[in-house]
Amino acid sequence: MLVYQDLLSGDELLSDSFPYKEIENGALWEVEGKWVIQGAIDVDIGANPSAEGGGEDEGVDDQAVKVVDIVDTFRLQEQPAFDKKAFVTWVKRY
Repeated sequence: MLVYQDLLSGDELLSDSFPYKEIENGALWEVEGKWVIQGAIDVDIGANPSAEGGGEDEGVDDQAVKVVDIVDTFRLQEQPAFDKKAFVTWVKRY
């Protein structure tokens, strides 16, 4: 599996397990991502809650979140919009 990294920060951007195509003579990549549901895992441990006297779903937090698989896999973050001055300041750090 090939993992592509950002030359400036060293962060992992994508791998060859996700379908992608190069545009602008290889300067940009267009990657196909899919929406997946993260969280809200149904765990069946075989216990009998009615025999134990416990209420339904005590202390269980079922928060399902819909995310794009490549964003979740590589922990990508949205970059805020830069004006020219802020962008030059950011690039000078590298």
